[in-house]
Formats: sequence, structure tokens, C-alpha cells
Amino acid sequence: MLYSHRMRLAFILALLISSVLMLAQTPASPPTPALPDYSGMYSFLKDGEFMQITLEDKGRVSGFISRYGDSESDKGAFLDQFIKSGTSNGNQVSFTTESVHGVTYAFEGVFDRGPGKKPQDEGYFVLRGTLTRNAGSSDGKNATTQTRQVEFRSFPRDADAPQ
Repeated sequence: MLYSHRMRLAFILALLISSVLMLAQTPASPPTPALPDYSGMYSFLKDGEFMQITLEDKGRVSGFISRYGDSESDKGAFLDQFIKSGTSNGNQVSFTTESVHGVTYAFEGVFDRGPGKKPQDEGYFVLRGTLTRNAGSSDGKNATTQTRQVEFRSFPRDADAPQ
């Protein structure tokens, strides 16, 4: 009788331990799909103009805009405007450029899939949002702000570039 009592106690103890272990295991949540690497070159406002956007660690954004000058002193000259500050969170991005000849740009928008079928196609990604152009004068009296909705298409990526 003592033997069967110990067996029953051992069985109950084993059952209790296995129950505790099963409860301690949390079901694995489905893996979060990795976001695409949106970094790359995108069109800008006019033919021949472009942006290089790089999404870095911890949500930092770097890059530059290469555009044609449009003021009297730089009309037609190719100008590079570097991103002074920028952040990204998932597919959302915002940035502000340094001033070049009194002009700065600010952008807020999102990356999305475009009409391109594969990364080697133009427009595989698009960058949609609000672009604000701030232009000041040296006397500070003739400052202008222009805001517009834009869509910039990604340039084709190399076929052997990492995804």
C-alpha cells in the first residue's frame, strides 16, 4: 500500500511539473516580416535631378538631392544639397536639407511599392509625400515657402545588389 501511495504521489508530481512547464512556454508569435531596404536613388522634381536616400541604423536618414539651380546666380548649374537631419520609422521618412544659395527642402512621407515588377525596374519603390521648398533672400524680406504633394520613383537597382 505504501508503494502504490508513493507511485500515485510521483505521478501527480510529474503531472504537476509538466503542467507548469507547459504553462511557462509562451506560444511563439509569428515572425515580423522584415521591411524592404528602401535605400537608393530616386527621381526628383525635373528630368536629370535625383535624390540619394540612405536609411541607417536607429532610424537615421542621410543622403543628398542633386538638382539644377533656379536662381539668377545659379540657373542651370548642378547643385548638391545634403540632408542635414532626417528620421525613418518603418516605411515613414522625413528629412531637411542644408541650405544651398538660400534654398532648403523639407520632406515628410512614406515609401511604398511602385509599378516596377522587380528591383531592377524603375519605380519598384516610390516615395510619396509632402515636399516644402523654403527660399530666403540675403535681406530676409523676400522669403517664400512652396509646399506640394510629390511622388519620386526609385531608379533601377543592379541585378546582383543585395536586397
